[in-house]
Amino acid sequence: MSPGVSSIIVYRLPWTWKCSKLLMKSIHAGLNAVAAILAIISLVAVFDFHNARNIPNMYSLHSWVGLTAVILYILQLLLGFFVFLLPWAPLSLRALLMPIHVYSGLLVFGTVIATVLMGVTEKLIFALKNPAYSTFPPEGVFTNTLGLLILVFGALIFWIVTRPQWKRPKEPNSVLLQPNGGAPEGMEGSMAMNFGNMDKSDSELNSEAAARKRNITLDEAGQRSTM
Repeated sequence: MSPGVSSIIVYRLPWTWKCSKLLMKSIHAGLNAVAAILAIISLVAVFDFHNARNIPNMYSLHSWVGLTAVILYILQLLLGFFVFLLPWAPLSLRALLMPIHVYSGLLVFGTVIATVLMGVTEKLIFALKNPAYSTFPPEGVFTNTLGLLILVFGALIFWIVTRPQWKRPKEPNSVLLQPNGGAPEGMEGSMAMNFGNMDKSDSELNSEAAARKRNITLDEAGQRSTM
């Protein structure tokens, strides 16, 4: 499993829920940094190979989508580092950008899956000449099967990331501001509980006052009857 994929599901593994959030953030950022370095090294190697063989660069859809994925991945890494890892950004900004950060990560992952499948198909078309790719040679069947397994693997990662039961539980002392400027998360429930207690105490006070008033009225009526 690549570092990029591991960084996607690192929060979703139940045995990591006992670790602190800061530790998991550091692991998440470290895995993404390793994946970004490997992607840059791969790009340099591809351009060097093309230049050595006099092969044109950036002419295919595979190359366009692949370079786009790398650029988005680096931007995603920088955004996560400066907003979520460093303690500079306010909580309201983090809450606002968190859905975008999660969506961008899944978008980049899906783009990488598409890039891999297009690259495999492009390589088969260029490499298999005799026998041709269209004649179902064993190399083509094997690579097509590998492509289907990559697609299934990507679908499994999407399933794990989007399931609520795989989501990391919130820490008891964590406080996150809502992006719409509302009350901090977890405080609305406590405020409602406090209001409920206040309502309950007010009703009890009102009932006690009414009971005292009834007792006074009965005492006055008893005194009048004896007189």
